[in-house]
Amino acid sequence: MTSLPFRDINVHASATHYAFTSPSSPSTPTLVVDRPSGDLRLNDGALLGGKRVSSIAGILGMIKLRLDKYIIVITKAQPMGRIKGHMVYKVIATEFLPLRERPLHDLEEDTYLGLLKTFIKSGPMYFSYSFDITNSFQRQSQLDISQPLWKRADDRFFWNKFIQSDLIDFRSSGTRHQHGQQPGVDPYILPVVFGMLEIVSTSIKSTPLTIVLITRRSRHRAGTRYFSRGIDEQGNVSNFNETEQIIILNDNTSGLGGFAGGGGMQNGKIGGSGGKEVQIMSYVQTRGSVPVFWAEVNTLHYTPKLQIRGVESAVSAARTHFDEQIRLYGDNYLVNLVNQKGREKRVKDAYEQMVELLVSSPVERTQQDQIAGEKFHIVEPTGKRQQMDRLHYVYFDFHNETKGLQWHRAQLLLDQLNEALERQQYFRGVDMPADFEGRLDVRNHQTSVVRTNCMDCLDRTNVVQSMLARYALNRQLTDLGVLARGETFTTADPVFEILFRKLWADNADVVSKSYSGTGALKTDFTRTGVRTKAGALQDLRNSITRYARNNFLDGPKQDSFDLFLGTYLPGTSSIGPVFADTRPLLIQSIPYILAFSLFFTFVGLFSKRLPDAAVLPVRIFIIFWILVAGWCLNFIFKNGMLYVNWPKLNPRPWAIEGYNETISHVRKDKVIGGMMSRHDRNLSMARYTNAEEGKKRIE
Repeated sequence: MTSLPFRDINVHASATHYAFTSPSSPSTPTLVVDRPSGDLRLNDGALLGGKRVSSIAGILGMIKLRLDKYIIVITKAQPMGRIKGHMVYKVIATEFLPLRERPLHDLEEDTYLGLLKTFIKSGPMYFSYSFDITNSFQRQSQLDISQPLWKRADDRFFWNKFIQSDLIDFRSSGTRHQHGQQPGVDPYILPVVFGMLEIVSTSIKSTPLTIVLITRRSRHRAGTRYFSRGIDEQGNVSNFNETEQIIILNDNTSGLGGFAGGGGMQNGKIGGSGGKEVQIMSYVQTRGSVPVFWAEVNTLHYTPKLQIRGVESAVSAARTHFDEQIRLYGDNYLVNLVNQKGREKRVKDAYEQMVELLVSSPVERTQQDQIAGEKFHIVEPTGKRQQMDRLHYVYFDFHNETKGLQWHRAQLLLDQLNEALERQQYFRGVDMPADFEGRLDVRNHQTSVVRTNCMDCLDRTNVVQSMLARYALNRQLTDLGVLARGETFTTADPVFEILFRKLWADNADVVSKSYSGTGALKTDFTRTGVRTKAGALQDLRNSITRYARNNFLDGPKQDSFDLFLGTYLPGTSSIGPVFADTRPLLIQSIPYILAFSLFFTFVGLFSKRLPDAAVLPVRIFIIFWILVAGWCLNFIFKNGMLYVNWPKLNPRPWAIEGYNETISHVRKDKVIGGMMSRHDRNLSMARYTNAEEGKKRIE
């Protein structure tokens, strides 16, 4: 059997090293991290003399900050349930072990640590000691299971790969003291995914089954809503997620207890299946940002500025992206849900131009539904002559067609995709008898994928993905004989219908919260099947919260993504103070003047006056402070880019341009322009220069 990650690790801490051992595997080498150098080595015997011994669930990784390197260990993990007998856990608590015996306290270092701790605490991360949750069942069936778990992991969803790079490098090439490959490190490398995972044991029409929903978020081009859009030069798109819906029949291993378990238990062989085959069926969908160079620039207005670079400049990146998508999933059905009017139309047009440039001899057509008058814009190649001809573009104006709470009209999109979904199939496998490695006998493959997007790839996308998942599940249950031909689980088992809706609404909320900061919109439809006024009110609350978070809180959140995923390296990337607010002092002071003026306005309005007190001075006082507050508000919203909380580690090029333009505009202001010194302008750009050094922007 292949070596699996250790389920139990003890940490021995001393002044000279940290030693990691597995009590359940005493014959395996001890992993030693020397202090303060951070050098790694394997020791054949146990290292004694540690001052402190603690038990951990795993090593999340190692990260070097400005002054010190830290080992991040998982101190608490919550069991989420079993998939074919393999327990899956959620990361609940972590601890940072500094390599310095007496850590130096530094404001910048403490800020880095605070960003990382907040990110890990808020991010839903999952792992398994014996099951590869980074790969779909279909990809798992094609992998060499003799490889260590971390080597089988899908690079896109191996969320902690950057902070595991020290261990991976040591495993691959050793050190100057221990040369060559070090397979003894394999059990210490634990892959973690970021996203959503729920496992529910249930039944439908008295047939027991386990339903699993997993959404895996890509670590490439990860970030927050307005600071991560479109595609990068390497072909990675923002907010890319793969969602896999799994049902397992005749699996009686979900109730097994135990901590470590033997090989048989790990592969679902203990507990039996009553002589019936263990059946696994899965259906995979993807979502990702529109693959062109575009951005939405925060200015404190509710609707950000939309910037789209020339479509031709992104063709190479889009080709790289879709090459990978076709290689992994087969044909791609590109369902675009953005509006065909207003500001979103530019994004729609750019996407369609991109598809037309990629496919050979594209043919556009508009199909109209005979009953409802619905129009679908479709771009297809005339012949299959190249790889990109496996792209099939389908446009559906979601907002326009479902306005007035007519959400049943979204079903028209599925009717349009019906033929493609029939050909697409789904993955199906059964356990191979007497195979203790957990291999599957594959009976069916999913041959294509539906890639859905809207502007954020959140709310509209969630609704459509849940409808596609419903279609696939009904088909699977019908093929198994659980449902009669023409029957759906909606009418056959109302209890299961409620569970299904809850799963997909939870998925929508988790994906949305990690990208936009709030739960998803339109989840009342996902949870209940109808659009309600209460749901619309909740959407309003979420929209207001998104506005506040996206403008004032997402900068530090984006910094935490960049820090954890290695797109920013402290100590090597920074030039000057990174987190200091170096805007001109006058610009910084205006929000305080606003608060001050509002305070005095309320004092003037609500303070009790003596009976013989003059009224005119008080009125002049109140009017003066109202005018000051009005001027401050007008200035802040007129020059909103100066007050957005931008990412400080990897500034966006359009943020630098917008900041420069706004500062230039403020210098010409008749009221405060003369008070802005030239010296302040140079200081104000210090925080934007660190990541732009040596970068070349393609116009």
